[in-house]
Amino acid sequence: MTNQVQHTLRDSAAIRWAALLLLALAMFCAYIFVDILSPIKDLMLTERNWDSTAFGTMQGSETFLNVFVFFLIFAGIILDKMGVRFTAVLSGSVMLIGALIKYYAISESFMGSGLEAWFTNNLNHIPVFEQLGVSPFYEGMPASAKVAACGFMIFGCGTEMAGITVSRGIVKWFKGREMALAMGSEMALARLGVATCMIFSPFFAKFGDKVNVSRSVAFGVVLLCIALIMFVVYFFMDRKLDEQTGEAEEKDDPFKISDLGQILTSTGFWLVSMLCVLYYSAIFPFQKYAVNMLQCNLTFTEVPSNSFWASSSVTFVQYVIMLIVAITAFMFNFMKNKSIKYLVLCLSVISLVIYCYMGYMRQSAESIFAVFPLLAVGITPILGSYVDHKGKAASMLVLGSVLLIACHLTFAFILPEFKGNQVGGVIIAYLTILVLGASFSLVPASLWPSVPKLVDAKIIGSAYALIFWIQNIGLWLFPLLIGKVLDKTNPGVKDATQLDYTAPLVMLAGLGVAALIIGLILKAVDKKKGLGLEKPNIQA
Repeated sequence: MTNQVQHTLRDSAAIRWAALLLLALAMFCAYIFVDILSPIKDLMLTERNWDSTAFGTMQGSETFLNVFVFFLIFAGIILDKMGVRFTAVLSGSVMLIGALIKYYAISESFMGSGLEAWFTNNLNHIPVFEQLGVSPFYEGMPASAKVAACGFMIFGCGTEMAGITVSRGIVKWFKGREMALAMGSEMALARLGVATCMIFSPFFAKFGDKVNVSRSVAFGVVLLCIALIMFVVYFFMDRKLDEQTGEAEEKDDPFKISDLGQILTSTGFWLVSMLCVLYYSAIFPFQKYAVNMLQCNLTFTEVPSNSFWASSSVTFVQYVIMLIVAITAFMFNFMKNKSIKYLVLCLSVISLVIYCYMGYMRQSAESIFAVFPLLAVGITPILGSYVDHKGKAASMLVLGSVLLIACHLTFAFILPEFKGNQVGGVIIAYLTILVLGASFSLVPASLWPSVPKLVDAKIIGSAYALIFWIQNIGLWLFPLLIGKVLDKTNPGVKDATQLDYTAPLVMLAGLGVAALIIGLILKAVDKKKGLGLEKPNIQA
């Protein structure tokens, strides 16, 4: 009987990493849709008449229901009550429904419809929310942006529910094992979705003789169908695990609101939550504007239409090279043979240089920013493994904040000085984007695996939900703020590639400063109260 309990799916490294792969691929698809319009902000102005305020309001709507209707709190309760597999499939379904609504809003079939007329004349004044200054709509907002926002709200409920479910699923399969490595690896793979989005969203929008922004959204919808399939496959794996271990998905002891008291009275929990919202608010909202920021601060020349660099095939070649960079960088972490290991590393570095060269030759801001997650893919497993075996999670969060500040200030004050210098500007942009991606990789490898150290396992789903809810406040607010600040500091500027991004970037650097202060306080509290954040996850 004892041997039967020990030999479960979870005990097999290959199978538990296969379960992780399913979860990571689903989040990979979700990450693509999150930023599907980010690299074509300029096209949304010309094709759908979305100014920066409309674009930012729509982008911020993703987290509106999570924040103001407290959906994420309910998602945490659903997760604790119904378990990982049910919530995973539910979140995949909700994401797909929201994505379909957003696709319809962006599509040409919406233009000129009765629904467009209704949304143009209605939902301009939302009682209570408007008085509080948090309305998801405003008078003069394009109808397509309003409907897209409605769909994005629903999608946001699904994707954030998926986020806490995946975190809980990793804890379930990897607790007491290489959990930080697993979480870091999941986020590294998922973040390749950012690069994929940056490369393929403009490709589909500009494919053929006519620009059609709805094709980009359709690409994202297809991938979300795949994400749902991944969750369904995971459902059966997870059920098999529970059959082997005798664990029950539903809680014998039902969830009580009073259980949240344990979370809310934890100083460590609040510090981690504050650091999370500050840090992520300086990253995710920035991603939505990063391509446009590069368009405004770098000098590009038009590539001849008959050139290889303007062809559709170059998109796929560059993407294949990007995958080689990611795969080899990731493999480097797990190889034992030193000669092969460093050969693989050399291949990764050479491929990265080729990738960057192609981005420069394409004269494309979106393909330049697509380098963002590549360094993170290579170092996140290293950082996760370090936290598993050596600890120092709180110290990594402090380091991440310092790098974050440096990157945003570089974008704000140094990059604009290279306007007109094509090579110099692109080099500065590449280096800063890579460092920012590296900074971002410090968070999943150190922050998320720390949460199980702060709360009881029974309510870990609710703890993740609360952190995500607090994080979502920033993810709702700052895309909207960036858009408003851009319009206020660029009065009369009609060309989306001529905006001054200094003020929004300084604002984001300020978030990094606040995160640094919180990180230092967290280190002090951890030392005083012995929270164990600096200790390794794997105890000898």
